[in-house]
Amino acid sequence: MKILAVGAHPDDLELLCGGTLAKFAREGHEVFMAHLCNGNMGGKNIKPEELEKIRRKEAKKSAEIIGAKALGGYFGDLAIYPDKEGRDKVVDLIREVKPDLIITHSPQDYMPDHIITGEITFDAAFTATLPNYKTRYPAHECIMPIYYMDTLVGLNFHPTDYVDITETFEIKKQMLLCHESQYKWISSHHQTHPVQMLEVMARFRGLQCGVMYAEAFQRLQVWGRMTPSRLLP
Repeated sequence: MKILAVGAHPDDLELLCGGTLAKFAREGHEVFMAHLCNGNMGGKNIKPEELEKIRRKEAKKSAEIIGAKALGGYFGDLAIYPDKEGRDKVVDLIREVKPDLIITHSPQDYMPDHIITGEITFDAAFTATLPNYKTRYPAHECIMPIYYMDTLVGLNFHPTDYVDITETFEIKKQMLLCHESQYKWISSHHQTHPVQMLEVMARFRGLQCGVMYAEAFQRLQVWGRMTPSRLLP
């Protein structure tokens, strides 16, 4: 399968579904890691234009750990909106990749970029299949199942599915550690180190489903996107 994970910023996918993406890659699936925003507001002492370049390199380095392809960076942070421009960017992303499965942010997440990314991805996943909706690429032929990844620290999120990431947890951690520019920023802005947050979340979800480490998901349950079999690894 082709797996397209769509996050808001570089490092979101590593935090919320990195272990699952590593597991998909280990099983031989083709993984694409897209971030719609370029991460230029994720800091205090680095100019936005410089931070954008740094975070693009960090995202590429992280994706390479599992043999995935890093894509995106179409919008500045807090400059993404649920409009035609946003939709068309993701429509073309989907039409270019032609995924079998999409993972993106939950509508319940904690900040605008995350929520809008999930909203645009939901919109674009359907629109991308319409031949009469013209963009740079031809229409994708299938309506893709969508899984929403966990919210940050799991608030207001009720999982329908869990993935045991015990065997890929260290890979998930190494992917997150590629985002060096975020260590001090997240520690000061959110009063927690990103690796500590990652460990607590994975252990918490693991405790819920009886394994050491896990990631949690909600399947989008609407007509046209259901399958009789589980798609997560």
